[in-house]
Amino acid sequence: MNVLIKSATIIDTKSEFHNQTLDILVEKGSISNIGKSLENPKNYNEISLDNLHVSQGWFDSSVSFGEPGLEQRDTIANGLKTAAYSGFSTVAMNANSHPVIDTNSDIVFVTSKSNNNAVTLLPIGALTRESEGVDLAELYDMKNAGAVAYYDYMKPITNANLMKIALQYASNFNGLVCSFPQDNKIAGKGVMNEHVTSTSLGLKGIPSIAEELQIARDLFLLEYTGGKLHIPTISTAKSVALIREAKAKKLDISCSVAIHNLFFDDSALNDFNTHFKVLPPLRIQSDIDALIEGVKDGTIDMVTSDHNPFNIEEKKVEFDYAAYGTIGLESAFGALQTIFSLKKTVDILTKGKQRFSTEGTPIAIGNSANITLFNPDLKYTFGKEHILSKSKNAIFEGAKLKGKAYGILNNNQLILNQK
Repeated sequence: MNVLIKSATIIDTKSEFHNQTLDILVEKGSISNIGKSLENPKNYNEISLDNLHVSQGWFDSSVSFGEPGLEQRDTIANGLKTAAYSGFSTVAMNANSHPVIDTNSDIVFVTSKSNNNAVTLLPIGALTRESEGVDLAELYDMKNAGAVAYYDYMKPITNANLMKIALQYASNFNGLVCSFPQDNKIAGKGVMNEHVTSTSLGLKGIPSIAEELQIARDLFLLEYTGGKLHIPTISTAKSVALIREAKAKKLDISCSVAIHNLFFDDSALNDFNTHFKVLPPLRIQSDIDALIEGVKDGTIDMVTSDHNPFNIEEKKVEFDYAAYGTIGLESAFGALQTIFSLKKTVDILTKGKQRFSTEGTPIAIGNSANITLFNPDLKYTFGKEHILSKSKNAIFEGAKLKGKAYGILNNNQLILNQK
C-alpha cells in the first residue's frame, strides 16, 4: 500500500520528528520519507484531513468481542473494525467467549480470524480450564500458538496455591499471568461500590478492601515465586499504593485501570442506569484522584477501555441482574483527553505493548508504518451515532469528550472512519 499523508503533526516522543508538522510518504507499508511539502510523482493516494495529527499506533490491553459462541454481542471482524475506526492498531483480546479460549486450537482459531487485518490481534488465553479456577489451562501450548498472556477475565483465582503454581510454571517460559483483583467472599453479592451512594440507593456494596486484599495476596505470592504478574483494572487508592510499594521492591508487576474508572464516580448510578454497572465498580472521587496520579507517575502502566459488549437483554433488566461491562473503544481517546494533556494521552495509548510481547514502532524513515491518525481538538457529546459496536452498552453515552480518531495505517492497510 502506498500513500502520502499531508501536513500531519507528529506526536511521538521516540521520533526525531516529534511535534513537527510534516508529510509522511508510505510505500509498500513502510515509511520511505518524512519532510515538508513532499512531492507525489507516482500519484499515490493523498490523505489530507482537518487538524491531522499522527502517532504510533494505539494499543488496548483488554478488549472482549464475544466470538466464538457469543456473536450476538459482537464478532471479531466487527470488533477489529471498531478498533481501527477508534484509532487502535493493536488489541489484546480476552478469553471470555463460549467456549472459553483455553487451548492451542482455540488460540489458532482466534488468530486465523484476524489474519490479514489492519488491526493486530494479540490473543489472551484463559489461565484455568474453562476459566473455572480449578486446574491450569494449557499455558505453554497456548504460548506456542501465539497467546501473549493468561487471564480468567473478571474471575478471581480464589485458590492461592493455584495462583502460586501458575506464577511458578509460567516463569519457565516468561509467561505473563493476569489476576483479577477481587476477593469474592468479601465482595459477596455486591453490585456497586460500598459507600454513601450504595446506602442511599439500597444496593449491596463491594468494599474497596475486596480488591485490596486480593492484590496484597497476589503481591506476596509474586514476591515468593518470582515470575511476571499483571493486575488488570484496579480501582482504589490503596491498590495504587500497594502496587507502588511492590514496584519499589523491584517485583515484576504491572497493572492497568479502566478509562471509565478515571472518569465517573459512583454517583453516576443514582438513576440505576445499568450502563454504569461495571466491575470493578465505579468508586469515589478520592480513588479517582489517586488513580490519575498513579497514571501520571507510572505506577499504573496502562489505561484500557476494558471494551466488553453485551446485547440489550443482558443490560435492560433490574440492576441486580444486569451484566457487568461497557463498550469503550469508540470513546477511549475522547475520554482520556478530558483528563490528560495530548502528549500524556498519546503516551498512555502507545505504551504497554512490550508487556504483551509486542514492540512499539516509532515514526521514522525505514520503519514499518504503524500509525494512528486523529484530530485532538474536536469537542462533541458522545451519542448513539458514535457507537460502532454491535452492542450499544456505552457508559460514555451523553458524556462530553474531546478528540476523535480518523483511523489507522498498519499491516500495509489504511482504514479510515468515513463518518
